[in-house]
Amino acid sequence: MTSERFDSPAPIIWLLTDKKPGHRNQLKGLGNRLRVLAGASVSEIDAMEIPVSLWRALLGIAPAMDATLPSPDLIIAAGSVTHRLLLSLRRRRNAKTVVLMKPGFPVSWVDAAIIPEHDGVTPAQHVLTTEGVINAITPLARITDKPEGLVLIGGPSPHFDWDDDMVLDQISQLMGRYPEWRWTISGSRRTPGVLLEKLGELTGPKVTVVDPQRTHASWLSHQLAASRAAWVTPDSTSMACEAATSGVPTGLFELAPKRNSRVARGMASLVEKGYVARWRDHASVMTGKLSESRSLWEADRAARWLINHFLKGGKR
Repeated sequence: MTSERFDSPAPIIWLLTDKKPGHRNQLKGLGNRLRVLAGASVSEIDAMEIPVSLWRALLGIAPAMDATLPSPDLIIAAGSVTHRLLLSLRRRRNAKTVVLMKPGFPVSWVDAAIIPEHDGVTPAQHVLTTEGVINAITPLARITDKPEGLVLIGGPSPHFDWDDDMVLDQISQLMGRYPEWRWTISGSRRTPGVLLEKLGELTGPKVTVVDPQRTHASWLSHQLAASRAAWVTPDSTSMACEAATSGVPTGLFELAPKRNSRVARGMASLVEKGYVARWRDHASVMTGKLSESRSLWEADRAARWLINHFLKGGKR
């Protein structure tokens, strides 16, 4: 992707957030690309601080807003808590409303929707479906030559049959098959305490186990930049998409998918399209061959789509 700027007055973007890390990450990724591509001025608004009644949301009657905020061209919301505020603002003059992820209201109530393909929504003129979840990772210009591996562990979810022993065994197999590599392992808020304890026991000269409670906001991007391969449990859609977006060859540990799981279908689609690899194809990840596959940068694609739909002709 190139980083050209579009010739139009700088647009004003409002990002409506519920402060949840995953939702903020989506907004951050999209906001960053709109800044770069369109010179946008971006303001984050905490929807929790602006309660909106159901009747105001249904009728599109905006609440009182901070008078110092510049009038927006685009209002983008992520998280169900933000939806009432988004809907209440949909009649605001000259502003277009955008929802991220599949909403609990008809998509026709807003001007545009950006929704992961695994949610089963049909693409339309004002509906963009994405491969996995938008994130704030930027593709790396170069992947390190050092044998540094990153392991990201999720936890029990409604989409896969979680098995501590199976995950631990696959990690041990990687270390045994590639003894020259250094490994950094991190769990998450969902990782069972028992598994975290067992992972801690792997600590050694070539293994660093990171406490997920002590990582900072930029930890993952910095760690990916230092890695030549990444392995992620398939329940962790956001982490898998972040690793794949970085360009670091990424593999998925093997866990049994639950029937009719939209997330499991989404992860299978990422594999089929060459963005990530299955466990059985670990050699393609560890030898870097996966990096020759298609690149994934959905924040950039979504930003360009919004620009072409709503911003290319300048402020309205």
